[in-house]
Amino acid sequence: MKISDLKEGMSNVSIEGKIIEMSEPRSVTTRYGKRNVADALIEDESGEVALSLWEGQIKEVRVGDRVSIKGAFVTRFREKLQVNIPKSGKIEVISP
Repeated sequence: MKISDLKEGMSNVSIEGKIIEMSEPRSVTTRYGKRNVADALIEDESGEVALSLWEGQIKEVRVGDRVSIKGAFVTRFREKLQVNIPKSGKIEVISP
């Protein structure tokens, strides 16, 4: 699937793209307690979209990595589409 095809509310999404930006991790309080999150931006030839990286996912990727994301879902946060990877989903580096 291309990034330009993503719509709010989609689930079980699989995309590939390149990480072009990544924020420093920050600590947030969720219903599960304190957790670390980082915001990333991923792009393919069709566009770009925000990506939330939680806990262990943060250390798995770097800016410039080409990644494959499977089992993700799409939400809207601060008026922008955002890809989220649940525990059942997967992100892996295809090429650094």
